[in-house]
Amino acid sequence: MKERILLHACCAPCSTAVLRELRSTGFNVSGLFYNPNVHPEDEFRKRLEAFRKYSAREKLNAIVDDYYDIDLFNAHVAGKEGDRCLNCYRLRLERTAHCAKENKFDMFTTTILISPYQKHDLVKQAGDEMAKKYDIEFYYEDFRPFYKGTISLSKEMGLYRQKYCGCYLSIEDLPAPKNSSTGPAACLSADRARQGQMNAKNSHRG
Repeated sequence: MKERILLHACCAPCSTAVLRELRSTGFNVSGLFYNPNVHPEDEFRKRLEAFRKYSAREKLNAIVDDYYDIDLFNAHVAGKEGDRCLNCYRLRLERTAHCAKENKFDMFTTTILISPYQKHDLVKQAGDEMAKKYDIEFYYEDFRPFYKGTISLSKEMGLYRQKYCGCYLSIEDLPAPKNSSTGPAACLSADRARQGQMNAKNSHRG
């Protein structure tokens, strides 16, 4: 019998090559879309719908959390001391590990491991921590060699491809357009970051 693995999906494009690799290895894969870090809500909806489209196409049994929960992100990541990316990985992988344990999966993993832009060692650290906490195996594999494949596969499938990691803090990290600090893209990034900061402050009132 194939081992059952729950794959946390950060987005549809990153899922493409990871799902193919896991299936070719012999795993029975199910997916979990859980990404309260993504901001603003219209961006969250775009990624959510792209994942639904992809999972239907690939006949991937998927659990989808479609609730936009910026307050949870603010409380557990933006408003918490320590490396913000590590806290974000912990938030998402804790839900994945808990869900995998509750539904009797053999192990869990994440598509975040395919991105050359993420803090790879911290992703592994968060996965190992949650594996220990919930007594379930974290399947680690360095999927980064397959990253270029996600670009061609997502284009072939017509999937939405995002331009930043997800949270409003990562929008602030985007480089400003050349020769312009006041263009439309710069204004959009500033507005989104400002809205996230306002939500963060409001979530800590009372």
